[in-house]
Amino acid sequence: MKLNLPAVFTGLVFATFVCQTPAAEPETVWLSSLDLTPIVQGWGQPQADKSVTGKPLSIGGKRFERGLGTHTDSIIRLQLNGGAEKFSAFVGVDDAATSDQATLSFRIIGDSKVLWRARGVKRGQPPRKVEVDLKGVKMLLLLADSRGSINFGHANWADAKFLVTGARPVIVGAPKEEAVILTPKPPRTPRINGARIFGVRPGHPFLFTIPATGDRPMTFAVDNLPAGLTVDSKTGQIQGRIEKPGTYRVTFRASNLLGDTWRPFKIVCGDTLALTPHMGWNSWYVWENHVTDKIMREAADAMVSSGMINHGYQYVNIDDCWSAKPGATDPTLIGEPRDEWGAVNSNPRFPNMKALTDYIHSKGLKAGIYTSPGPLTCAGHIGAYQHEAIDAQRFAEWGYDFLKYDWCSYRTVATNPSLTQLQWPYRAMGDLLRKQGRDIVLNLCQYGMGKVWEWGKEVGGHSWRTAGDLGGSFYGIPSALFRDGFDVYSGNELHKHGGPGGWNDPDYLLLGYLSNWKGQTVPTPLTPNEQYTHFSLWCLVAAPLIFSGDITRLDDFTLNILCNDEVIEVDQDPLGKPGRRVAIDGDLEVWARDMEDGSKAVGLFNRGEEPATVVAKWAELGLEGKRIVRDLWRQKDLGSCEGEFKAEVPRHGVVLVRLRAK
Repeated sequence: MKLNLPAVFTGLVFATFVCQTPAAEPETVWLSSLDLTPIVQGWGQPQADKSVTGKPLSIGGKRFERGLGTHTDSIIRLQLNGGAEKFSAFVGVDDAATSDQATLSFRIIGDSKVLWRARGVKRGQPPRKVEVDLKGVKMLLLLADSRGSINFGHANWADAKFLVTGARPVIVGAPKEEAVILTPKPPRTPRINGARIFGVRPGHPFLFTIPATGDRPMTFAVDNLPAGLTVDSKTGQIQGRIEKPGTYRVTFRASNLLGDTWRPFKIVCGDTLALTPHMGWNSWYVWENHVTDKIMREAADAMVSSGMINHGYQYVNIDDCWSAKPGATDPTLIGEPRDEWGAVNSNPRFPNMKALTDYIHSKGLKAGIYTSPGPLTCAGHIGAYQHEAIDAQRFAEWGYDFLKYDWCSYRTVATNPSLTQLQWPYRAMGDLLRKQGRDIVLNLCQYGMGKVWEWGKEVGGHSWRTAGDLGGSFYGIPSALFRDGFDVYSGNELHKHGGPGGWNDPDYLLLGYLSNWKGQTVPTPLTPNEQYTHFSLWCLVAAPLIFSGDITRLDDFTLNILCNDEVIEVDQDPLGKPGRRVAIDGDLEVWARDMEDGSKAVGLFNRGEEPATVVAKWAELGLEGKRIVRDLWRQKDLGSCEGEFKAEVPRHGVVLVRLRAK
């Protein structure tokens, strides 16, 4: 039936009825009830309703029945999809932490915006209350990082819960990234790489291998080589002694069947070593307390066979666990800690230290060793306390070229150290090493205490740790460099103190295969973009490039990062002027470094969780006019720009360029 309704109705009211579904009752979802597997943190595993050490949750003396115990640096990534209304918690350092040497920072980020943060959180402080509105938020990040030693970064999200009216939150991992190799293969023709300057003391053994890529066999020569030095034409190893102080300008030459090349080089014979940041490998982050003589020899072999030596890598360094360990039951760790004259002995894993350094030197490389000014090392092995002079002599007799001097148990000697006490053990060892008959580079490993960058070089150091260990995630890199709120780099401080002869050291390169907290060897937790960021930042701030992954398991992607000569050239620039952050806009940062030739190396960084456009402005860089832009990772020119350069930068990624006058 069809109704013919009039076009106009009068005196008739129509009512509209809307049926509404009753609002869902809000549900409380505890953070600790979710699947915690995807959480990334610097040590251990996240613990539901317990501290990271498995003890009851406790902050500032207040106990909590529910919550999540993590360890800095940590990230909890939650997919909300708009289903959560509110997040609440109490945050703080767990009372079970055995020291207050760590200062923690907590952040909550929703859809790339900071929703809440707490800085300067220390053990013993009362819990800090968190309450965040999450309406409409799709992705939530709960971050905890630490300043100082990460050993005590026990970060609690206590009584942590969501008020949910839709889908329950889900903890997810980071977005997947493809490991794209950006660095072109070196040409088959000869190319000389690495540093352009080298320091040595008069009368001391000289060892330097000309780093050159290209097809082998290759022939080497050096013009104007100073008296006392010779070069092996087949290996490029330069050895001998220079007796007369002075600056010697030489020319390196390399040739193969496809061509020849040359490069100027400067040898400075005087009192200053480490004229550019050290490059090499350290055993700790992959082998920890399992290191042996065999492992060190294999590392030296790998530095040559992988080609790392051809890009300027020199040092093969043992970390902790080579000396005897008091109280050990493992027969390979026991033995007489010192000989009849009091000099330190190696444990059975290292039967002949002199033979080991001879082997490393035969490869054209240098050897490094480790100890502590305290009675014991970090891992509980014999340290140098009250035997400093004889141990320095022992290291020289064994043939070592590098010493990492780790604060560790010295804290039991200097329990509340003044600046003078902080300096004393390093000043003493620096003086002792200068008296030896060989050059030994001294690395001060004391985690940035007392603003070590202001006095590290004065006491004899050639590099100094600026913060705690990086730990096992990308969020350790912000802890060392990108530091929110109390960043010594962004405060324009560190770059004023690093330079030829003494370098700021933010810790090792966490690439390739590393040891996890279970002692297993696993791929680095850093994503491909984070690895590019890691290496780029180290080069911009003129940090030592000490790789600490498994050097015997290098894949093409890891080698592409470690062995990009145009990026390494930024780190090894002879001017030796560390870079600094020149601009910041939220998670977007621009860092720049002046180069000897007048160009600038510039890094465009994106710390955020989504791709973003980063702009480097000439006004902030101190530039004028047109500049040619060269992409250093891809090793190609991008054209010229005037006024600014901008690029799309991926999540946690970098675009590293060099700007030169047109």
